[in-house]
Formats: sequence, structure tokens, C-alpha cells
Amino acid sequence: MGVTLIGVPYDAASSFLRGAAEAPAKIRRVLFSPAGNLWTELDADLGAPGALDDAGDLAVPEESAAARAAITAGVREVLDRGGRPLVLGGDHAVTLPVIEGVHAVHGPVAVLHVDAHPDLYDEFEGDRFSHACPFARIMEAGLARRLVQVGIRAATGHQREQARRLGVETIDMAAWVAGARPILDAPLYVSVDLDGLDPAFAPGVSHREPGGLSVRDLIGLLHALPAPVVAADVVEYNPRRDVDGVTAVVAAKVVKELAGVMAR
Repeated sequence: MGVTLIGVPYDAASSFLRGAAEAPAKIRRVLFSPAGNLWTELDADLGAPGALDDAGDLAVPEESAAARAAITAGVREVLDRGGRPLVLGGDHAVTLPVIEGVHAVHGPVAVLHVDAHPDLYDEFEGDRFSHACPFARIMEAGLARRLVQVGIRAATGHQREQARRLGVETIDMAAWVAGARPILDAPLYVSVDLDGLDPAFAPGVSHREPGGLSVRDLIGLLHALPAPVVAADVVEYNPRRDVDGVTAVVAAKVVKELAGVMAR
């Protein structure tokens, strides 16, 4: 198996607006639309036999623990067949159970996390498994040997302290503009929250935060990744907030270029 899409239509851990559960179908519709093609900018043909598989959408219950178990099991099934999972979220809470599945096969991985927010709360509104908390749980459990966050521009004091406590490496937007770039090693997991992009490029997210990355910034970052990228996710697209489908097109582009990098 090659790179394998897995839809995770789950947004019950969202803290502000729901709608991200509707994203996998919207992203696929654009990705496989005859309006475009499946060649990436790095000359990978994702339409070639075996290059890009699709495992469909997981059946994910609303209840938090059951949802996490279902997601981990679905990811493990793909990994056990030799695939590289590329998860279409869903809210960012799905990253924790996905990485739990990846850890069972690959051990602790380096993680590149693109986001406006660190998602490092110890708990948010009484929920330790909110989409505002996954990277705190990941680091506490030793699932990642490094966590490098890029695009951060909405960190609270608590999350800054959490980043120091957990040893998180942060390239916030001020550092990015000043020229800082991550130095990454493999095996690598990539998590892209689409609100890491400036809302001028991706308005279809629940938490719009101005001053972010451009689409070209993100694509350049992905193209420079070291191999192997063993798994990844693209999360937090909210079709209910989109403008003329612009963010669906951006999400599909990010998925395509990320899949091409994973297929190397």
C-alpha cells in the first residue's frame, strides 16, 4: 500500500463551532475533481496505481473515549497493511489517537505541527481531550520525541508555560517572518491545522486568526520535509465557514502536496 487517506468525521471535541466533521467528503470532492489532476508540484503522479489509496471514512462515535479507540484502531489497520495514513479531519482532537496508533508501530516520532494555536492546554472547559489539548497529552505520554510548532500566533500564558514544561520547540509567526525555519528529522509525523494559514487564504475554519502563513509558505515547508513522513493529518477545515469553497480547494492542495511528499 502507498499513502492511504482516512476520513475521520469527528468534531465533538470542538470548543467553539462544530462543522469540521463534514470536511473529509468536501476535501475528497475537490481532490478527485476533474477540474484538476493528481500530479503534485514535485512530479509525483498520485493517480498512478498504488500511489494513493483511500480507506474511506471511519465510523466514529460521539463519546470521547470510544471515538479515540475507533480512530486508533482504524489507523492501526492501515499501518499494519503497510500503508502510510493521511488523515482527513475532523477537529484537532483526532491527532492524539492517530499518533497513538502510529506510536504502536513506529515508536516515538518527531512531530511537525502547523497551527495558529499551540493546542497545549492542560484542560479546556473541563475537557482534557478537547481539540485545544491534544499536544499536551501527546507529550505527556511520550508519544513524540520532538514537537516542533510552526505558525503559532495565539498562545496564552498558560500554553507558553506548557510549551516550556514539555520541551516544545516553537517557531511563532514573528520568528517565521524573521527567517526561522524548522530543522526536522525522521521518522516524522505532520499535523496541519488549516487555521495555521492566514484566513485570507483559508477562511473556512472555526478559529480565524489573522497574520498567518500563506499557502505558498506551507507548501514550501512541506516540500522541504525529510523522509520518511510516516503519517500525517490535515484538520480543522469547517465547510460551514467556507467562502465559495475556497478553503476546500486549499485543503485539497495541501493534502495532495503532502501525499506527494509522503510517497517519496
